[in-house]
Amino acid sequence: MKEQLKMLKIVDTAFMDSLAAKAVESPRKRSHHNFHVSLEEGIHRLCIAAEPGTYIKPHRHLDSSKWELFIVLRGSVAVIIYNESGRIEKRIILKAGGGTCALEMSADTWHGFISLEPGTVFMETKPGPYISPTGSDSAAWAPEEGTPEAVALEAWLHSATDGDCWRKS
Repeated sequence: MKEQLKMLKIVDTAFMDSLAAKAVESPRKRSHHNFHVSLEEGIHRLCIAAEPGTYIKPHRHLDSSKWELFIVLRGSVAVIIYNESGRIEKRIILKAGGGTCALEMSADTWHGFISLEPGTVFMETKPGPYISPTGSDSAAWAPEEGTPEAVALEAWLHSATDGDCWRKS
């Protein structure tokens, strides 16, 4: 029985509080915890704490097997689905505890997300092994992380709606 208990990986309030505290302290305003042991594993499972202001450059996964499943455990995020040129096709609010709390997207979907609440934590599951993104997986129209333009895009996304298109100022 004790051997079986060693195999348990529990996500509880204390775990989420700790992960969220690391995100608050991080310059990137996010933190993650891998449940998979190796980047070579066939399925990757991770929890991500994301604070408002974190920026993920819009991207896709060209590998046809690279679907992604997001489940919000605490707080809320807006998952943004884009077309090739950066127009918002769909903005989907995922909120823990009600309404829509999960989303699975297929490979080759241009996407990103923004955190809508402090303390937000979500689970991401996707096929492994990890493959470093290529240039064609990253949106050419979007700014790089850590730039003033990225800060502006993240702020704009809080009020952007379906059909809007990011324009650099």
